[in-house]
Amino acid sequence: MDQAQSGKLPVRVKLGFGVGDLGGNLYFTVIAFWMLNYLTDTVGISAGMAGIVVMIGKIWDAVTDPMMGYISDRTRTRWGRRRPYLLFGSFPWFAAMIFMFTNPRLEAQAGLFVWGVIAYCLLSTAFTVVNVPYSSLTPELTKDYHERTSLNGFRSTFMVIGTLVGAGAALPLIGAFPNKSIGFTAMGAIFGALMMGASLITFFSVREPPLAEKGKSMMGFFKTYLNVFRNKPFLVIVFTYMGNITAVTVVSGIMIYYFKYLFDNEGMTTVGLLILLVTAMLFIPLSVLVSRRIGKKTTYVIGMLIIAAACIVIFLLGHVIGLAFVFVMMFIAGIGLSTTYPMPWSMVPDTVEYGYLQTGERREGGYYGLWTFISKIGQALAIALSGWILQASGYVPEVAQSASARLGIRVLLGPVTALLFVAAVVVLSFYPLSEKRYNEVLEEIKVMEGKG
Repeated sequence: MDQAQSGKLPVRVKLGFGVGDLGGNLYFTVIAFWMLNYLTDTVGISAGMAGIVVMIGKIWDAVTDPMMGYISDRTRTRWGRRRPYLLFGSFPWFAAMIFMFTNPRLEAQAGLFVWGVIAYCLLSTAFTVVNVPYSSLTPELTKDYHERTSLNGFRSTFMVIGTLVGAGAALPLIGAFPNKSIGFTAMGAIFGALMMGASLITFFSVREPPLAEKGKSMMGFFKTYLNVFRNKPFLVIVFTYMGNITAVTVVSGIMIYYFKYLFDNEGMTTVGLLILLVTAMLFIPLSVLVSRRIGKKTTYVIGMLIIAAACIVIFLLGHVIGLAFVFVMMFIAGIGLSTTYPMPWSMVPDTVEYGYLQTGERREGGYYGLWTFISKIGQALAIALSGWILQASGYVPEVAQSASARLGIRVLLGPVTALLFVAAVVVLSFYPLSEKRYNEVLEEIKVMEGKG
């Protein structure tokens, strides 16, 4: 009986799988936290145009995800369906990071815009080639309801570590060089090397279970995704996560502006992010334990509401009471954030099994291709929206901001973020797969396969 059937996974496999998302979340953090600021304050693109650059890159990234999922579902090699892309995709990913974060030093806005779109589309493509196959491994490693939460608990720990590195090391690393342009290039090279290394560790430490002949996907591209869209539990969790990731992207990207222009202390961005993320990492094991008692769905809802409440309080009182108060609220938000790492990623594999029951075909790559497509659309809208609101409020880089610009920054950090989390909670209320229902799905699959 293989690991996927027995359910239990060795710790070394969980560690080897989990470390792969250190690179993925390091990448996400760099894009969410620093990309907009890099484009506006270092490269020199206007805030509105920078938002469009990132939106185009994210949309391109999202469009390529379903294609990559479809391709990996049909890949057959001696290394499996997913692992070859971790090996051969990691090197272009490293090179694209360096290219993206090397300032082209162009004068014209049009030239900067074209460079930005090309550089970000190349980087996004390299990320897709690695990330979609990596994520598609999740439901293949174990079918056990709680073991999936445990597996994603390990993964979530490395997610937070990657986020911590991106959030905590970026500014000190950039500042260690003579100017920000050189600093960003160095950051791209060092972080790109870490991303590549994490992917290679997963490649060498995880083995894919053999794919049963009966479960192989034979559907064409459009039929594959038509059937994915018929999977109600998957649609609920994917649109919940879209709201979740959009909110996280907004708050992550605006934090540097908040500390820099409301407290005149850019360096405190790192302190605030470390408080938020270390708290999240420390509370992930607790969120996994809590989910065993009250369920994944309820745990996830509580976490998102905690973050929403903290953001509203910061909006109302943070700039009045001061830094210490903001840091306390960051700690509280971190408790809520701890649930948003393992819960959605452990719920998606359950919906994949439900989809298998519906169609009789395994299409993990298709599901994770659409998952990343929807979430990246959310990221694109978040960054574009942030750029547009900043520009509409009168934001001007590297000067003391007007009252309207300061309000725009606060609105993004508070009401906009909170509203997105609350919308995600509303969507999640329709999620139908409890532990009991999931176990019933597994029994029905056994009957379908003739094993019952």
